[in-house]
Amino acid sequence: MRNNGTVPHDANGRSNTSKKPRQPLLSKLATTIARNAINELDDGRAGRHLGVTHIKSTTATHRFAADVPGYPGWEWNVVLACARGSHWITVSELALVPGGTALKAPEWVPYQQRIQPGDLGPGDIMPAPIDDSRLTTDPDEAAIIQQHKASTSSNQPRMLSKTGLSQALQRWETGEHGPQSPYARQAAFTCVTCAFYLPLATTIDVGVCANEYSADGTIVAATYGCGAHSETPQPEPLGTTTEPFDDDKTIPIDI
Repeated sequence: MRNNGTVPHDANGRSNTSKKPRQPLLSKLATTIARNAINELDDGRAGRHLGVTHIKSTTATHRFAADVPGYPGWEWNVVLACARGSHWITVSELALVPGGTALKAPEWVPYQQRIQPGDLGPGDIMPAPIDDSRLTTDPDEAAIIQQHKASTSSNQPRMLSKTGLSQALQRWETGEHGPQSPYARQAAFTCVTCAFYLPLATTIDVGVCANEYSADGTIVAATYGCGAHSETPQPEPLGTTTEPFDDDKTIPIDI
């Protein structure tokens, strides 16, 4: 029931309980009045009740999570008022305000940690880090025997390391085409007995990509290519770096 912005406890303006609450502004009815005021504004729904602040003898502020698109972490604040000795609750003010973390920038993440599988697109360049543990120049640490490797890419300075292969196998084993996937767990037969299963130890020029940021676990033609090639050069610096001029440095003068 509304009367010039004032809402009584019931139709008769009296408390619904025989025992009057000590503070009407902290009652369940006050919370309902504040929530209804937000919803009547029709500018975003009121979410979870977050509590009451700025409690005084005649005013209190009810806080609600803001269910407003584009405003994560914001909240609704509704200031309610009630005169001393009265039980009529009035909505004095309503505002959408930032919560404790609403205006806080997210934690900075280094570029290398931001890249996720699937981010690579046509024309994108993604050089492998110089110290990439997935790659090695040591033949003893290479994941593939050198005789086979020499027949495919003899000029390749870095090779897939045992660590890189182990990580790839782990992804494939636990991925959507691994033995624990829903398809595999309900299948009667495994791929090794299937005529459509092509082992890679063949003379055809295909292979499996082991780069999680590219065509990971996918059969690719030997002539396929992408910007995440292991030998993609590192990007050149945007400009030359020089020592800043020291204008406080003593300059000798010959007299």
